Amino acid sequence: MRIITGKYKGRHFDIPRTFKARPTTDFAKENIFNVLVQYVDFEGATALDLFSGTGSISLELISRGCNQVVSVELDRDHHRFIQECLKKLATNTSIPIRGDVFRYLKSCKQQFDLIFADPPYALKELTTLPDIIFEKQLLKEEGIFVLEHGKDHDFSQHPHFQEHRQYGSVNFSIFRS
Repeated sequence: MRIITGKYKGRHFDIPRTFKARPTTDFAKENIFNVLVQYVDFEGATALDLFSGTGSISLELISRGCNQVVSVELDRDHHRFIQECLKKLATNTSIPIRGDVFRYLKSCKQQFDLIFADPPYALKELTTLPDIIFEKQLLKEEGIFVLEHGKDHDFSQHPHFQEHRQYGSVNFSIFRS
């Protein structure tokens, strides 16, 4: 796994073979971030990375200048890996939380400029994520929510839907507050 651009551009992190998480491919990550620069000024932004997995998105957000990145990951080993990566970067701009995403969202009182969610594609509650984000008002004004998902989901009828991007088998739906 590597950081595409920013302060830590080119840094590599070896993901243990035992991991169940599938990091967003470099190709898809680079392309979606090229789209997101049209929506978000990363410098000084606050971001939330849900279902953080390997921490790839969190690390990219930190590298691009986000002031604060909250990473939520349930798996103990994945959470520990994210903490180790952050320690290697010697950054204190990230808050890694080990816990259930839905419990976190239920109690979250903070608003973010960007929320990125990369849930397991087979997660039965996947389609509820946009509604939860907007009902809880977790985005700042003009904030962006990015949902990575499989090809079987279509969010184009959601009232906050902005656009859909597909890179190979990876799909992203972008929503705006």
